[in-house]
Amino acid sequence: MIKDKKTALSLSAFILIVAAIIVICADLYKLGQKKVITVGAFTGSYWEVQNGNSYKILDNAIKKFEEQNPDVKVEYVSGITKDNYSDWLYTKLLDGNIPDVFFVFDEDFNVLSELGAMKDLSELIEKDKDFSPDDYYTTSFSCGSFKGRQYALPYESAVNLMFVNKSILSAEGVALPSSDWDWNDFYDICRSITKDKNGDGIKDMFGVCNFTWEDAMVSNGVNLFDDDGNLVNLSSDEAAEAVAFTERLQKLNEGYTVTSNDFDLGNTAFQPLMFSQYRAYKPYPLRVKKFSSFEWDCITMPAGPNGRNTSYMDTLLLAINSNTQNEKYAWEFLKILSYDEEIQSQIFKYSEGASPLRAVTNSPEIIKMLEDDENIQASLLDRAMENATVTPSFRNYNTAIRLIDSAVKEILGGDSNISMSLIKKQRDINNYLKNGERE
Repeated sequence: MIKDKKTALSLSAFILIVAAIIVICADLYKLGQKKVITVGAFTGSYWEVQNGNSYKILDNAIKKFEEQNPDVKVEYVSGITKDNYSDWLYTKLLDGNIPDVFFVFDEDFNVLSELGAMKDLSELIEKDKDFSPDDYYTTSFSCGSFKGRQYALPYESAVNLMFVNKSILSAEGVALPSSDWDWNDFYDICRSITKDKNGDGIKDMFGVCNFTWEDAMVSNGVNLFDDDGNLVNLSSDEAAEAVAFTERLQKLNEGYTVTSNDFDLGNTAFQPLMFSQYRAYKPYPLRVKKFSSFEWDCITMPAGPNGRNTSYMDTLLLAINSNTQNEKYAWEFLKILSYDEEIQSQIFKYSEGASPLRAVTNSPEIIKMLEDDENIQASLLDRAMENATVTPSFRNYNTAIRLIDSAVKEILGGDSNISMSLIKKQRDINNYLKNGERE
């Protein structure tokens, strides 16, 4: 019996020792394993132009981050196209497997905010002594704000600017407008240029294409929605002025719809386009391929009588998964992509937008590159970024804009009083925003 007891005790001791060894080995194994941060990214350009450097900046940011954090590995799935990225992200959200850090398209931000997919960064920003929102262009940073809280940081921005066919202006003896030009200047040039150039009785040279009611409203100081997105403002004098001005421009064309093709062919003086488009097509050889028959440049948008030389800004954002288990490292990697000046300066080399960081966009190196290689006035870009208007943030924004667009186009095609028609349309749209129903 004593022998059996000794054997049992020996066996128990052996089991305990083996268990202890297993636990120690498991702990050592875990210590040897790197933490993994996942990133949601896409291939191709956000700006819908040719780009063969889809992952260049991201890979460089990962390399820099991993050198600073040798115990962390950053991974992403390659090959997801821009067109499929939003669906991929929503699928990951439904599966509860959204990446720790992910890019957010401007049009997806409102929905993702409402769904609670993005972590509120406000406290992280307040506690981080090495981070200051003031280093960003105000509008770029505001693009990541929802109901007074910050849910995303800007990665890359582009503003809408006015493309100008300088060859037409020169041939017609018209000077290039100044940076503080207004609607009167704009209209006068368009009126003088719109004509039958070849003498066949049909107008074939035009002032502008694709200048929309929305461009007019933004530049005339119209705030289309209240802060919560529950009410639309179409009844103001400024809104009526914007629609009336859009109508005046259209009437110059006598029923002909001027398109981007007319601008590409060198038959139109002005066309609003994103700054990213300008950057994509300004350098050789794309300049020759796209616009070979005329010289062109870009300037600010014209100011309305109650507004300024401003336009909407589109910004590619970065967010953190609201349920991430790696908050510390996710925040540090987010800052590498959005706030690190070395990484941000690469946007001007490998992409087509502009850095949302003032210090980067106004750095001597970037100014020289833009002015020498792409013939872009750095002061124009800085002013446009500084004065840009942020797109409102609420869940039904895209639907509301479509409703307004449809309403304004109906008004432009009719003979009714613009102010009264806008008031009626406002009531219908507000009913939708409040109740989800249309009258």
